[in-house]
Amino acid sequence: MAAETNMLLFRKWDISQVEVKDVGLKRVLSLQPVLVPTSFGRHEHARFAKAQVNVVERLANSLMHFGHRHAKNTGRMGGKKLRSISIVKTTFDIIHLRTGKNPVEVLVRAIENISPNEDTTRIAYGGVVYHVSVDIAPLRRVDLALRFISEGVRQSCFSNIKSVEEALAGEIILASEGSADSFAIRAKNEQERIAMASR
Repeated sequence: MAAETNMLLFRKWDISQVEVKDVGLKRVLSLQPVLVPTSFGRHEHARFAKAQVNVVERLANSLMHFGHRHAKNTGRMGGKKLRSISIVKTTFDIIHLRTGKNPVEVLVRAIENISPNEDTTRIAYGGVVYHVSVDIAPLRRVDLALRFISEGVRQSCFSNIKSVEEALAGEIILASEGSADSFAIRAKNEQERIAMASR
């Protein structure tokens, strides 16, 4: 019997060796081996099923929210999944050239660093609205981390000569290092600062 071959992402990157260190994110950060990260939206109608979608595909999905400066679902990237996947593929090559590491591992470290633990919610009590600090569910932590990355990329390369692949690679590398130059790190710190003031 032939030896079982490991499925490589984009026929290059081995996901099986990547480990999630954040205990809270282990169940919602999927690293299932895939060749091309697309599930064709099979998870869409099942509750919490996006936790089973590969994290690389979820990054590609968040990049499709890339149009006008402050609009989310309009403009030149709305629905262009193949283009979004090709951006992620090129980005991973850039990350590997800059760091020499497995880009999926760098992405996972970045998500662990920038996923916030606290948020605020509005509570109306006696006609007065209060902002109260609340803990964040693990699935939403990943959602927010991916949103922070894509927002940082959108801002850094909008009306700029820098390509989206370079901007995404730089943002992921800075976030994985916990650098204050990262937009996502600053967004996380700002959100947690506001939540701490609302305790």
